[in-house]
Amino acid sequence: MSNQEFVVLGQDDAAGSCCPALLTTPLDEGQAVELAKVFKALGDPVRLRLLSMIASRAGGEVCVCDLTPAFDLSQPTISHHLKLLRQAGLIDCERRGTWVYYWLVPEMTDRLAAILTRPAGESLPDRTAPAGAAS
Repeated sequence: MSNQEFVVLGQDDAAGSCCPALLTTPLDEGQAVELAKVFKALGDPVRLRLLSMIASRAGGEVCVCDLTPAFDLSQPTISHHLKLLRQAGLIDCERRGTWVYYWLVPEMTDRLAAILTRPAGESLPDRTAPAGAAS
């Protein structure tokens, strides 16, 4: 079980500030590297389905024994995908006897949503003409 935590981009917990830098300020190299790890974890269809299955499960958690049959993949392959989701900070788990139970880390999905959200009240640029085209 991983206790690895994702670094919150553009957030200073000490100041209690919130909100991402992605749509308001360019990311620095370190932020881009950390954020890319999370998006890479989400970039695989199997991992995206696993995350969706875990997140949408009534009761908030699901046994790996209920996840594996949904895929035409071996149990070790499913475990590998789950490990990558854990390392990205998207899910967490706990072993109970012979089974492992997984749940979503809602703080992480909330942070990702905030990183990708346009600041309130900000209008979209006019995209009717290509950039640089004469009017």
